[in-house]
Amino acid sequence: MINPEKARILGQNDNKDWKFFGPYLTDRQWGTVREDYSQDGSAWEFIPHELARSNAYRWGEEGIGGISDHKQQICFAWSFWNGNDSILKERFYGLTGNEGNHGEDVKELYYYLDSTPTHSYMKMLYKYPINEFPYAEIANENKKRTRLDPEYELIDTGIFDNNEYFDIFMEYAKVDQRDILIKATVHNRSDKEAEITILPTSWFRNDWAYKTGHEPSTMYKRQDGSVKMECKVYGDFFLYAEDPDTILFCDNETNTQRIYGFKSENEYFKDGINDYIIDGKTERVNPLNKGSKCSFVFKLKIPAKSSKEVKVRLAYNKTNTPFYNFDTIFYNRIKEADQFYDELQSIIKDSELKDIQRQGFAGMMWSKQFYYYNVFKWYYGDEEQPKKLRANTDRNHNWLHLTNKNILSMPDAWEYPWYAAWDLAFHTIPIAYIDPYFAKRQLLLLLREYYMHPNGQIPAYEWNFSDVNPPVHAWAVWEVFLIDKKMTGNPDYDFLEKCFQKLVVNFTWWVNQKDTSGNNIFEGGFLGLDNIGVFDRSHLPKGIESMEQADATSWMAMYSLNLLRMSLELAKLNPAYQESASKFFSHFLFIAGSITKTGKHTVGLWNEEDQFYYDTIILNDGTKENLKIRSMVGLIPLFAVETFTEHTYSKLPDFKRRLRQFLEYRPDLAKLIIHPHHLGQGDTHILSLVDEEKLRAILTAMLDEKEFLSEYGLRSLSKFHEEKPFVYNFNGGDHTVKYLPGESDSGMFGGNSNWRGPIWFPLNFMVVESLFKYYEFYGDDFTIEYPTGSGNLITLHDVATELSFRLVALFRKDKKGNRPCNGGYNKLNKDVHFKDHLQFHEFFHGDNGKGLGASHQTGWTGLVCDLIFNLNGLSQIKKE
Repeated sequence: MINPEKARILGQNDNKDWKFFGPYLTDRQWGTVREDYSQDGSAWEFIPHELARSNAYRWGEEGIGGISDHKQQICFAWSFWNGNDSILKERFYGLTGNEGNHGEDVKELYYYLDSTPTHSYMKMLYKYPINEFPYAEIANENKKRTRLDPEYELIDTGIFDNNEYFDIFMEYAKVDQRDILIKATVHNRSDKEAEITILPTSWFRNDWAYKTGHEPSTMYKRQDGSVKMECKVYGDFFLYAEDPDTILFCDNETNTQRIYGFKSENEYFKDGINDYIIDGKTERVNPLNKGSKCSFVFKLKIPAKSSKEVKVRLAYNKTNTPFYNFDTIFYNRIKEADQFYDELQSIIKDSELKDIQRQGFAGMMWSKQFYYYNVFKWYYGDEEQPKKLRANTDRNHNWLHLTNKNILSMPDAWEYPWYAAWDLAFHTIPIAYIDPYFAKRQLLLLLREYYMHPNGQIPAYEWNFSDVNPPVHAWAVWEVFLIDKKMTGNPDYDFLEKCFQKLVVNFTWWVNQKDTSGNNIFEGGFLGLDNIGVFDRSHLPKGIESMEQADATSWMAMYSLNLLRMSLELAKLNPAYQESASKFFSHFLFIAGSITKTGKHTVGLWNEEDQFYYDTIILNDGTKENLKIRSMVGLIPLFAVETFTEHTYSKLPDFKRRLRQFLEYRPDLAKLIIHPHHLGQGDTHILSLVDEEKLRAILTAMLDEKEFLSEYGLRSLSKFHEEKPFVYNFNGGDHTVKYLPGESDSGMFGGNSNWRGPIWFPLNFMVVESLFKYYEFYGDDFTIEYPTGSGNLITLHDVATELSFRLVALFRKDKKGNRPCNGGYNKLNKDVHFKDHLQFHEFFHGDNGKGLGASHQTGWTGLVCDLIFNLNGLSQIKKE
């Protein structure tokens, strides 16, 4: 019998849309490009944290542990007050990109603990200090620190040292599609009684201020103490709370007096409840008990080491017994969640790995956000609005077609509360294991006409949609196609074909825009690798005509193989796709020829002396030279590899014929690859940028613990450059790249420029995936020293497995009970109320594994979920 959660995912539960409500409320809306109407495009300063409580947003809403419907009309979140802070804790606090010594950073401790794919059950934890929150101390200390110093985090303040804090567990259990039970369990972890005010808060997103004559949705208190919510879009909803002390109402309207210095007709602004609770200003809340925002108020005294619960219900139906069977329904939803994950994780025997993976999946689910951004309206203002609110910057002015109003997977709901194209592609891999439909929908969305530029470019991220991310979308489409096929038993050719058609357009954009010399060597620019080179690759200094990039060229070789692989699969149903397969095979060979210095007019990126790939600069006088930086750029050529069986090859006669003709016509290119006439183990063919000799050379450097291999994965920059920094003298000055295991000391890319050494999950994951493919061809006959110099010879399959172990070890307890990702904090590693809760950081210290950067970037770091499957017998789940 299929478990209830899986039935909901498959749409077998009365066709109800169980995803109508979800964790779609972002952790931070302030400081985003969407909300920036400043005169100079200073998004961080236009709405800082201090003004967020008083500003009604245009494009979205934020909150702590919040939910909303899928169009974000009805919002719900939690607010708290410890009696000592000068403001309500309505949103997570953090430093802006200009305040932090290493860029923007949230300064709170919270954890996403559980969620089913349909959000039938969700749970998260927030650790709220009993004593005054150290806002000023955090800001001032980080301001003092330089890029050479570590960040000053909340835990560094000592505010948790004496256990004087509340653990607040926020949980949701759905009765059905539009009926949700909500609970907060507040634990006083201190040894004395403590008071706390809990404010479950609901409001309507303000979309009425931008349309003439559009009346706001309203809510009001009913005689039975509940709240009727009259939503203009969905009709009536009802909000119930069990035994609150009182209820307060105001409006989700901007406090114009506080922000702009002039009064408006409205009296009860968005910050009215804050002012009532903190300062006792009764005039700030509506005495008629109505408005577009309300909070139930629970004033709790919690004895030492004890807990109390707050119960709420949000429902579309009236009821006289809102809390009847409350605990039973919660119990059932938790049981169903356990059933769902128990079945998914049945092959995993290690309970610690199960827990890491489940929290990883939880972070992926909690990072789904409603993202609304109509660039045309943002740029020119709302037509119906009497006084247009319009942007004052040229940012994204070439993307006026872009209209986003969807649920999207965010990299980090506080630090990166906007989609990023290449991040999202990585997100879909682990998501596909638990919700293939959502994973496929995400990949398709970015290829839709209202996302993709008419010229074929995929939007990068809201700070600059025109920036260039690595082209991993096709790779993700193929991976998700295979996972979906495995998990559901049905290959979704409709999905594959839809994506393929749009990806061909994007591939053409790359060929036309990023190969300026037409020699099949690509530039790309930024490509996600901030600060890994001596120059900003998107803005080269005067005197350098161009830069030919080993990574951009390799990504495009991989892209060619991705589309070739899709073509071969689609040709099973429609032989016409053999034409496409031939096209992308030839693209791949031309790129392979260029990157290995074949032909008169190309520049070799492979350095024979060093046996490594480097970027090449071309000076204005025509001089060409490699920039000999031993970085992840030189490992990316490994990703351009694809295998397919003789069975596939033999069933495609047109492709087979054209391929042979091409190889006969260009024998010089045929020599560069292990071509389809050569069979590996299991009658396997391989196409790869690197032959066996180059593969051995790259792996020798990659698996050297004095270079790339660390105890916890592969460094993005070789440790070789710690003692021997790369120095390039240009225009009378030295440009230096030195290995730094943690945060970068360079401000080349502004805030969080941090690629000079740390371990990054996505590219490590790509290495692991590529090694499995090489093993499919070479088998046990190919062995390599691991680590380099050890004399220990192992297969490529075992190398991939060992790298997976090292990456997963970031989150596992070591022999002393410490998790490397916790960075040596004794509280995080040993305290019973901390040690089993995980955060999934953006990147990790290259020497000790400490989590760095964004603290909740489960997005791409959630790839650990896939690696855990690899280590438990599913390494071949995506094999043909």
